[in-house]
Amino acid sequence: MRLSQEEIAGLIDTDALKERLTALTSKNDGDGWDMKVRSAVLAELKSTVKAARENVEALLNEDGGGLLCAARLSSIQDELIRVIYDFALHHVYRVKNPSAAERMSIAAVGGYGRGTLAPESDIDLLFILPYKQTPWGEQVVEYILYMLWDLGFKVGHATRNIDECIRLARADMTIRTAILEARYVWGDRPLYDELVQRFDTEVVEGTSSEFIAAKLQERDERHQRQGMSRYLVEPNIKEGKGGLRDLNTLFWIAKYHYRVNRQSELVKKGVLTRSEYKRFKKSEDFLWAVRCHLHFLTSRPEERLSFDVQREIAIRLGYTQHPGMKDVERFMKHYFLVAKDVGDLTRILCAALEEEHVKEPRGKGLSGMMRRLRKGRLSGALKTVDGAPDFVVENNRLNAASPTIFESDPTNLLRAFQIADKHEYNMHPQLTRLMRHSLKLVDANVRNDPEANRLFLSILTSRHFPEKTLRKMNETGLLGRFVPEFGKVVAMMQFNMYHHYTVDEHLIRSIGVLADIERGDSGDDHPLATDLILTLQNRKVLYVAMFLHDIAKGRPEDHSIAGARIARKLCPRFGLNDAETETVAWLIEHHLEMSTIAQSRDLSDRKTITDFAQTVQSLERLKLLLILTVADIRAVGPGVFNGWKGQLLRTLYYASEPHLTGGHTKLSHNQTIVKAKEDLSARLQHWPDEARSGYLNRHYPAYWLRTEPDRLAAHAELLHEADQEGKHLAFQVVPRAFEGVTELTIFAPDHPRLLSVIAGACHATGANIVDAQIDTTTDGFALDTIFIGRELPGDKDERRRGERITRLIEATLRGEERLPDPIARKSSVKGRMKAFKVATEVLVNNALSDDYTVLEISGLDRPGLLFDLTRSIATLNLNIGSAHISTFGEKVVDVFYVTDLTGQKIANIGRQDIIRERLANAVEGNVELDPAAPVARKAQRQAS
Repeated sequence: MRLSQEEIAGLIDTDALKERLTALTSKNDGDGWDMKVRSAVLAELKSTVKAARENVEALLNEDGGGLLCAARLSSIQDELIRVIYDFALHHVYRVKNPSAAERMSIAAVGGYGRGTLAPESDIDLLFILPYKQTPWGEQVVEYILYMLWDLGFKVGHATRNIDECIRLARADMTIRTAILEARYVWGDRPLYDELVQRFDTEVVEGTSSEFIAAKLQERDERHQRQGMSRYLVEPNIKEGKGGLRDLNTLFWIAKYHYRVNRQSELVKKGVLTRSEYKRFKKSEDFLWAVRCHLHFLTSRPEERLSFDVQREIAIRLGYTQHPGMKDVERFMKHYFLVAKDVGDLTRILCAALEEEHVKEPRGKGLSGMMRRLRKGRLSGALKTVDGAPDFVVENNRLNAASPTIFESDPTNLLRAFQIADKHEYNMHPQLTRLMRHSLKLVDANVRNDPEANRLFLSILTSRHFPEKTLRKMNETGLLGRFVPEFGKVVAMMQFNMYHHYTVDEHLIRSIGVLADIERGDSGDDHPLATDLILTLQNRKVLYVAMFLHDIAKGRPEDHSIAGARIARKLCPRFGLNDAETETVAWLIEHHLEMSTIAQSRDLSDRKTITDFAQTVQSLERLKLLLILTVADIRAVGPGVFNGWKGQLLRTLYYASEPHLTGGHTKLSHNQTIVKAKEDLSARLQHWPDEARSGYLNRHYPAYWLRTEPDRLAAHAELLHEADQEGKHLAFQVVPRAFEGVTELTIFAPDHPRLLSVIAGACHATGANIVDAQIDTTTDGFALDTIFIGRELPGDKDERRRGERITRLIEATLRGEERLPDPIARKSSVKGRMKAFKVATEVLVNNALSDDYTVLEISGLDRPGLLFDLTRSIATLNLNIGSAHISTFGEKVVDVFYVTDLTGQKIANIGRQDIIRERLANAVEGNVELDPAAPVARKAQRQAS
């Protein structure tokens, strides 16, 4: 984009600036004249640049033009360089009779060469010389560069003669790209013209395929670094997939291959249609607007749209909140739709190049095709697809037999994808383009057509790679067109730190995870789901529920309930019967329940299991819900699913299974306790009889009911060894690699603030508590089992880390060491967390457990939160039976099973209100310490 001289003059009055600078040279004060004048010149330039940039920012806020803003900044920079160059030439290093070597041309390269500049971007300059460097040239370049640096600009530069430029451009693709974008700024114009002419004939001519292959390879490597999905919720607007660099790459390729200077020329060349060119310009303008606002907002060359800036950018761009969607979510949806358009344009341009150069059967995208350009044109036999005469296959790529196949039968749009999935064909670019232009054919008649829905269900439940096919359908726009409810969540982001992808990308990825589990390709991450999926009576309902489970995101109501309602409408259309439809709707309505219970409830509490089993009602539903839950969590983002969550889900499944098969009536509580004691006694035969019988009476009934056999034995050995050595403090560290946690066992005299001390020590050492089981022995000792997230790959290193934590706990309990000050002070919310607002909520529930009052505290996560909560619970004179810590991005949900000091539930309404108030204050960091709190916790009286 080029500004008129009138527009440039409105930003910076170059003539007036030159006059002011010339006036500064008229004062000759003797010694130090040069430095005084330079200082005065620099001050004048700083003032001018500051005013001009403020004007540009004001205009951006006024008209919203991203490309206009970038062009304005570039034009200001041009004028500034011209003024500095002319001042150096006429007032500082004047040459009366310049030789042929004392010439210079200044060219802008990189993004600046394209005539666009972001507020905090580097300025890339090429100083072109006719021959070798001269003292005069060196002085002028140095003067310009130091002046720009002193003005606060970051300048990338090179000084070369034309021969050097040509030689280096042949050898280095980065330099070749820079010269490709070179734009004349000032100085000797014939020098610049000579460089352009020689570059065109000596470098560009005949090397198109080499350049294209290199640029596409660079793009693939960049995408790999930034994250292969264009739907990451904190995208890099410059380097990320679907960002400005992708548009730059497109134009580099087009300029190099088609020898054009402007994008509009691609329409004349037949590469882009007029509407596609408009999409190119709209995408570029939007991305530039976002980038310029981001630089102005942060005052640094920030290219990542992180959570802490997204809302402010949305406000600057004028987005407002709608029912079910925040202003920032509407802005980010627009961003992802633009990123999708950039991907479409990439495929269109590459398809045009491919059509011209090669027909290649296989390979990873167009970059693979371009890498094989030098091998010559490959061709293959054209054949009709068996049973589908409207389609042909050439070199393993599916294409249309005629341009009217969709007009004559719109169901062919779905049939094409079903054929491609079934035979593992690639889509021909021509077919993809024809599909995009035929989307308007998908109307209510097509959506309700039984054959179209049969084809869609075949794709969705394919045993091949349904994720790949669904993603291609989404990229063409067909998926959202055929299922309008899905279309509403395309490019929709959720403004939180838990979800890594947009809703549509998450849904498609979840289908991919499900298919991986069914094929047995998921490794050892979730063995139970892998085994169970092979035993399902109806796999179809699982895939449909997976596809629809978040379909109602972005609506004002609960998305699980709304999603179930949508499923009841869509499933009959897809061909499911009433029973299948009801199962899908149930799975969607309850798709978060198993995860919530597993992570935030005491799975050793009998009522937790019986209530969950009553909700599930059948073993088949339990299987379906477990597999769906695993795939859902896995598809949220890398690292979200871990071995500990898998273990919790397996524990809940195995505990619930007998209730759904009638097995829960085999053993009563008392029989279970007796059997646990007998099994442990058999493992402790090496103990003296008196020690063994005494130990079996040392624990309350609840301990025997909820502790697994291996842990019972480990605890017994730990306590026995402590007794023999006369110790009142003992610790054990057990790394659990498969679950991704490390288990800390703490045996200590019972104390109301013991868990608080443990939480503080873990926080001080950077350890993240994910779960805790709190037990008290009949002789007044606490036996607490704490699970912390694993950080180190090796068990030995992880054990040493755990031992470091237990040493701090021991030193603190002995009074030898205090927890670091930051723990005792109000912890502040830092970094990206500041962008989020999570309402604090404290629930006090006596219905979830027969023996405990359940406190569920949710709010904004922050360092030291668990420490503050446990301190507050201690001052409230409550005993903690178990604690369950869950974080969902910026939101934390901490659940404590508590009793009063007599082992009873908290029934008094007034006391419940005090608990809610005190814990809500603790979430905010306002902890009330009660000096009268008891120094010893009474033994828990846990009823069987």
